[in-house]
Amino acid sequence: MTTHVSLESQESISPYVGEMFWSIKDRMAIEWDVEKERRLPHRDHIEMAGRKVAAIIDYEVDANRMLSVGRTVIYPQLQVYLDTDSPSWGGYRAYLKNEYKDDALPGLLVNDLHYKLGPLQRARIDGTLSFLHEATSGIQVKRSFLPAMNDRLLAEVWTVSNLSGEAKTLELLPARSERIEKGEKGFFRLQTRSVGLDSKKTLRPGEELSFAVFFETLAEGESPASLSVSEVVAQREAFLSEIRGKLALKTPDPVIDTLFYFSKIRAAESIFDSKLGVVHSPGGGNYYVGVWANDQAEYSGPFFPYLGYELGNEAALNAYLIFLDNMPEGDEKIFSSFEMEGELTCCSKDRGDAAMLAIGASQFALARGDAEIAKKFWPLIDWGLEYSRRHMSDEGLLQTDSDEMEGRIATGDANLAASSLYYGALREAAKLAAALQLGEERVADYESRADALEKAIESHFGAKIAGLDTYRYFAGHEGLRHWISLPLVMGLRSRAEDTLTALFDIMWTTNGVRVEWSPNEPDRELFWDRGTLYALRGAFIAGSTDLALDRWLVYSATRLLGFHVPYAIEAWPENNMRHLSAESALYARIATEGLLGMKPDGFASFVVTPRLPEDWREEGYELSRISIQGRTTDIEVRSRRSGLLFIRVVADGRTVVEKEIAQGESVRVEF
Repeated sequence: MTTHVSLESQESISPYVGEMFWSIKDRMAIEWDVEKERRLPHRDHIEMAGRKVAAIIDYEVDANRMLSVGRTVIYPQLQVYLDTDSPSWGGYRAYLKNEYKDDALPGLLVNDLHYKLGPLQRARIDGTLSFLHEATSGIQVKRSFLPAMNDRLLAEVWTVSNLSGEAKTLELLPARSERIEKGEKGFFRLQTRSVGLDSKKTLRPGEELSFAVFFETLAEGESPASLSVSEVVAQREAFLSEIRGKLALKTPDPVIDTLFYFSKIRAAESIFDSKLGVVHSPGGGNYYVGVWANDQAEYSGPFFPYLGYELGNEAALNAYLIFLDNMPEGDEKIFSSFEMEGELTCCSKDRGDAAMLAIGASQFALARGDAEIAKKFWPLIDWGLEYSRRHMSDEGLLQTDSDEMEGRIATGDANLAASSLYYGALREAAKLAAALQLGEERVADYESRADALEKAIESHFGAKIAGLDTYRYFAGHEGLRHWISLPLVMGLRSRAEDTLTALFDIMWTTNGVRVEWSPNEPDRELFWDRGTLYALRGAFIAGSTDLALDRWLVYSATRLLGFHVPYAIEAWPENNMRHLSAESALYARIATEGLLGMKPDGFASFVVTPRLPEDWREEGYELSRISIQGRTTDIEVRSRRSGLLFIRVVADGRTVVEKEIAQGESVRVEF
């Protein structure tokens, strides 16, 4: 299959699209050897978060390897007054934030001389971001950036090492800056302060010491955090250690394993305290302390049960309950988001949100395996299914105003994404209704409606485009849209082969699947990673295992080791490829629901349909410490000489399945 990749068309993104800058270290970190780098200047940015702070670190290395850093620090729970020229939607983004350049840093004296940082030697990302500078006057500095996990501050930690053969005296000229902001709830004090080196110190040869700069904000009546430098570091490491210990993927490919680990970090860190309880939010400089029907209910919510991160499960549950508590009366559409701690709702268009909520909540409930939780928000699922039923067209398709791209690109009156999500919601809700013993008649009704919708999707959206038997996105649409992957994810395979050719050949770029391909604009620069992440999951589900792995590797290498690292992104050109966190949850779901084909079908059972790529047959793979339905489960997949696959499932230390199966065969696991 020929891959159409036009690097020339993507030069506006970076001159280095498709090139690798970083290397993997122990499948838990990546490093960039700047000392040997010739592709300079180079610039990138990364987001990180704790429960009361988020930060986007923008860093640039010039042709002489000199580093400059910009720090956009967001304090999500603190809302400020708008400017007089703010747009009408400005209130939705009125988070207190501040930008800090390098001139905010304290001065460092070495033997009573002003210390100047040397050129950059190496950069490292391992859940924190760190830069190692060349030694100057025998003193080497490593700078590490990390958010406090429970306090409203970003820390920049300097580790100073004496590489010379003589003692050095160090003295810090403290960073002290402050400004006042105001919002409806009072004044906020933004301050920069240095911590950990408050007097002149002597550093002997071979010794090192650390101090930090805290970028912090205080609300009225608050005192500065009493954290030491070591406590901030220890809290972040405790979080990373917990995430490392859960849902661990081990394959023959270090790129897949490392990006999977990084995706767990990004998905799990973007959880914020709010008046709504803890909530998972996308981030990206724009989206905090709120919930969205796509990002939280559809994308990340169904992932957290597998991760077994309790704060994530609590945030997901809160998201569903927020929508449950705000179900409209009558035939009104539900709001697609509850933002700014629930104070602002959005928006006027129906994107298929009812279907998003119904499928996401059903998947979450089945994966948790908790009947009481399922009963609690079953009314939301029931409402979503019935709202969708009442908005079907004469052709049996779900009618909406838009889709989750919210009018950025045409969708018609009935689009493939909305109907596919509703189809999936009916199938998942049927399993949940059976588990809740809501009656055979209801289960049969959902299955019957899904059967009818499957036929309507094929009849209405099935089309020949670019010579391929695939799907049109809406009536009259003559191009290819990235959401043609959704029928594959929902298990519809009648057009799988040509749909995958469309996605992974015609629409493919180094940055994944473009949003839209049309004969008139074949090289249009527009990509949203969520489309690619669904396509990769759908390819595994459809059984195109080797093709799926090939494209998964290309995409993963670009995101983990390329020109913009180390997470899945939202979009280009909109929002400058920000690291929205729910996309990282979608990346991890390629492994759980795609590669392994895990689908809970009750409160104490699930089906697994493992795929083993040809290139992995010698070693196989395993996904361990999966949290599913209240049990810790390990799944191992190996190849047999007979051509069969060997699968072993161990739950809470007890082997529950040990079996040889054919590629594509399903196994039901019962606890």
